[in-house]
Amino acid sequence: MKNLENIVIVREQVSDQVWDQVINQVDAQVRDQVWYQVINQVDAQVRDQVWFRVKNQVWNQAAENIK
Repeated sequence: MKNLENIVIVREQVSDQVWDQVINQVDAQVRDQVWYQVINQVDAQVRDQVWFRVKNQVWNQAAENIK
């Protein structure tokens, strides 16, 4: 009977470890996805800002050339 209890305890510990690994892996993937979303959002905003700046500069230059 004692052996059976030991097996159950070991089994629980192992399943806890596996569970932790699964959780950590999912956690890392979710973190990566969220991180990529944040990066892409920031990237898009920066791109937009740079684009507007370039566009305004080109417009201003064009306006100067017309004068």
